[in-house]
Order: sequence, then C-alpha cells, then structure tokens
Amino acid sequence: MEKYNNWKLKFYTIWAGQAVSLITSAILQMAIIFYLTEKTGSAMVLSMASLLGFLPYAVFGPAIGVLVDRHDRKKIMIGADLIIAAAGSVLTIVAFYMELPVWMVMIVLFIRSIGTAFHTPALNAVTPLLVPEEQLTKCAGYSQSLHSISYIVSPAVAALLYSVWELNAIIAIDVLGAVIASITVAIVRIPKLGDRVQSLDPNFIREMQEGMAVLRQNKGLFALLLVGTLYMFVYMPINALFPLISMDYFNGTPVHISITEISFASGMLIGGLLLGLFGNYQKRILLITASIFMMGISLTISGLLPQSGFFIFVVCCAIMGLSVPFYSGVQTALYQEKIKPEYLGRVFSLTGSIMSLAMPIGLILSALFADRIGVNHWFLLSGTLIICIAIVCPMINEIRKLDLK
Repeated sequence: MEKYNNWKLKFYTIWAGQAVSLITSAILQMAIIFYLTEKTGSAMVLSMASLLGFLPYAVFGPAIGVLVDRHDRKKIMIGADLIIAAAGSVLTIVAFYMELPVWMVMIVLFIRSIGTAFHTPALNAVTPLLVPEEQLTKCAGYSQSLHSISYIVSPAVAALLYSVWELNAIIAIDVLGAVIASITVAIVRIPKLGDRVQSLDPNFIREMQEGMAVLRQNKGLFALLLVGTLYMFVYMPINALFPLISMDYFNGTPVHISITEISFASGMLIGGLLLGLFGNYQKRILLITASIFMMGISLTISGLLPQSGFFIFVVCCAIMGLSVPFYSGVQTALYQEKIKPEYLGRVFSLTGSIMSLAMPIGLILSALFADRIGVNHWFLLSGTLIICIAIVCPMINEIRKLDLK
C-alpha cells in the first residue's frame, strides 16, 4: 500500500528522536530523584514524586484518548514534546536565580507526566499507520529495547552529571532532547485517518465510552486486558521491593541494588532485540503466556533462595527482564493489529489508565503485608500467583483465537 512506502525511514526517523528524548528524560528523572533525596531526605516526598509520574495517565487517560483520536496525532506528539520542553525550560530559568523549591519540581513533574500521557497513546496509535501489520511485533521489540537502554544508561549518567553539574544543566539537556524528538516527528509525513470531527461536541463522554465498547466487542482483547490487569496488580509491587530484598534479605549494599537493576534492564534489552529480530513468529499468545510464566518462575525461585543466593537472584532478575518485551511488546502489537486506527488513541489510553490504577492498589497491599510475611515470601507468593495467571491465560478460548487472522 502507498501509505507504507519508505516505512522504515519514517519509523526509524521518529524512533531515533524518541531514543534521544527517552534517554535524556530518564537521566533527568534520576537526577530529580537525587535532588529530592539530597534536599529533603523524605520517603514521602519521593513517593509523591513517583505518584505524580503516573497519576495523570491513570485519572485522565480515557479523556486524553478521545482527544488523541479526534485531533491530528502528529500535532499532539509535537505539542506534548514541546510542553515537556517548556516545563523544563521554566525550571532551568528559575534555577539561575534561586534554589529550586520542591513544590515547583513537583508541579513540573506533573506537567511532564501530562505530556507523556498524551504522547504515549498518540505514538502507539500512529505506529500502525506507518508500519505494515506483519512488522508491528518487530517494531514493538525494538521500542522495548530502547526503553531498556534508557534504564541501563540513565542511573550511571545521571549520577555522573549530577556530581559535576547543577540540576538546571541536566534539565537543559532534556529540553534539547524533547525538541529533537518534536523535530523528527515534524519532518515525517504521517498518513491521516480521513474525515473525522476535529472539534469537541456534546458526545465527548460517549466517545470516551467507545474505547471500552470497542474493547468489549473484541472478546479476546478484552479478556487479555483483564488478564494483564491482574498480572500488573501482582507484579508491579515487586518493582518497589527489589532494593529491599537486595539489602535486607541478601544483606547487600546500594551496589547490589544497582547490579540487580542492570541485570533486569540487560535482560529486557536482549528480550527486546530478540523480539525485534524474530517478531514474525505467529503464535503470539504462546509468547505472552511463556513471558508471564518466565516471570512467575523467576519470582518463585527468588523467594525460595537462601540469603547466600544473591548471584542466583541476579540471574533471575535477568530472566525477568528478558520476559518483559514478550508480554508488553506483543500485547501492544495485538492491539495495533486488531483495533481500527481511529479508535487506537482511546484504547491505548484506556488500557494504560487501567494498568496505572492497578499499580497503587498492588503497592498498598505489598506495603501492608510484605513486612509482615517477609519480602522473600512476598516474592514467592507473587511468583506463584503469576504462574497461575500464566496457566489460566491460554485456557481462555477467546484469547487463543487472537492468533487467528
């Protein structure tokens, strides 16, 4: 088809800009954590900063999805990048005249999060307009690899830059990254969806509901969403407990925490590259099920390890990371393939919102019970539950049918 002419050039041009922006944003995110830790030393402040990172997506996701589907997605992506750049620019200017107050940093984090909440579903919705259907899974794998690189690079680079530069200089780098990302989007011709109402009308609420209606019509995707929500509900609290199990249970140091994070991110990088290279594999539900099962087994083994088993835990972290792209990347490609392009903004915003809401609920439960039963036992319990999810997933007939064209 004509719209897929030069698709590699278009996709990788945008991908390159996103790579720069994602890495500079990850570096700034780590630098802000260092700054807040240094200035406040408060766990509450750090928790609030984390909350602001996903709150807009969780709360405003369905409404944002309608706007993404109504308006030019190219302009939305550019606008989101420029909003992120503008928010950073304000901090940079203020930092020249005074020490940055914590409340101002929090406001900017919130604004950046809103920009991301617009940008992410818009990018996911644009991808199938640029990329042939048979290449979507491979492109999702490369995108996952990009996230992995940012996870690996950002802590070390942020620590180095924060030790020699002021925070405003690091913010300026992120502003430059956002501008580069907006330029790469601007120079790529993105096919439009045709005639569609571009202005708000009284049916805004109905259009929000259409996102869920479209998902419910595809019983396989809706069932997969429910399985994924349950999976995230169990898995997400584990992310917050890696430092605790590394230091308290395995008697480690901050270096041990870094080792586990690098191991996880390296596994995720390898998984993303493998998915990118062999993404044409047709049994996608098998890949998703295997991914969930690998995560469950790795967590279960981690929970059974003795306190001297840190090395094996590092290996388990790598396997956990390896499994991630084969779940999230394949799931994204399925949505892009099965949902009509005009609904993708709402669907991706809705699924992102549901997943984001699952995170704090799971975190609250882990905070209540992990200390009581022991963090290693929480890993064991989570791993067992995730294995059960992996067993149930392919048993659902509607999910199995997703592999049928």
